[in-house]
Amino acid sequence: SASSDRGARALMSSSFAEGTQGLRLLEAAEAGEDLGQRLEQLNEIGASLSAERDINRLLESILTAAKTITRADGGTLYRVTDDKTLRFEIVRTASLDIAMGGPTGNPTPFYPIRLYTDSDPNTSMVAAFAALTGQTVNIADAYTEVGFDFSGTRQFDQKTGYRSKSFLTVPMRNHEGEIIGVLQLINCQDPVTGEIVAFSHSDQRLAESLGSQAAIALTNRALIVQLETLFESFIRMINEAIDEKSPY
Repeated sequence: SASSDRGARALMSSSFAEGTQGLRLLEAAEAGEDLGQRLEQLNEIGASLSAERDINRLLESILTAAKTITRADGGTLYRVTDDKTLRFEIVRTASLDIAMGGPTGNPTPFYPIRLYTDSDPNTSMVAAFAALTGQTVNIADAYTEVGFDFSGTRQFDQKTGYRSKSFLTVPMRNHEGEIIGVLQLINCQDPVTGEIVAFSHSDQRLAESLGSQAAIALTNRALIVQLETLFESFIRMINEAIDEKSPY
């Protein structure tokens, strides 16, 4: 009868809704568990960064950690130089087997990015924009993004057959509020399908937290190196003064 059909359809609709809600709850629980695991990773990374003494290994650890917690295929770590440029320190792209800079011994063949052109801020380059403004830039697809110059990215893709899509560009701000570098992560990979997707809000927050921890670790390491150098020169001066006064 018509009433029994309506009842069956209502029951099916209710079951479907419950099933969908159950799937959403399961996905939310899995997402929460995944985020919890990545937060634990972040804490472990922070502890290991503060213990690393070698600058090159420290730089590599920072980029590797950022790629891992955001599931990025590629990434670049830039450092701000005294002459107002961004120097390519470490470049990694897993799918292309690219490893340049740091302890690899392979030099990075890219020219530094100028932060200023004729005294004007270079806000057309996304890494320079992040360094100048202190803002994170999260781009779903570089090819459709307006406002930034991705011509260099397109040229790289044409040469290698790569497809640079999602970008997460994070300024590295230390405890003094100074931006000392930029982390740029490329092509977030979906953990289930492997497809290239946009970086999520969680990815962004994790990368920003790591960027700050990394900036503090780098600043502290640089200060320790300066103090060690100063101490060594001080000891050398004392030894020279003793030698001059000694009759032997």
